[in-house]
Amino acid sequence: MERQDKKVDEKQKWVNRILKSAKQYHKMCPYFDKRTKMCFLTMGTKCDREGKFETCPVFRSFLEKKYDEYKSKNKPLPLDFTDVVLSPL
Repeated sequence: MERQDKKVDEKQKWVNRILKSAKQYHKMCPYFDKRTKMCFLTMGTKCDREGKFETCPVFRSFLEKKYDEYKSKNKPLPLDFTDVVLSPL
């Protein structure tokens, strides 16, 4: 039980660090299309947050999936949002 809690805490720390890094580079969600108001992560649904990604559950779940991908493939975790975007997984 403790081990699972520790793993979740590590995951949330990484997600929060990447969110903070993304805020440094982007004022609006990088997966938000301003013209059509669509979210690229949900593939064709309207973004109900107007591009604000700090509290977006879709963006957070995307980062959590990325974390799981890195861990499952035993790859080192990126330290910056640009590394997440540019890494070929």
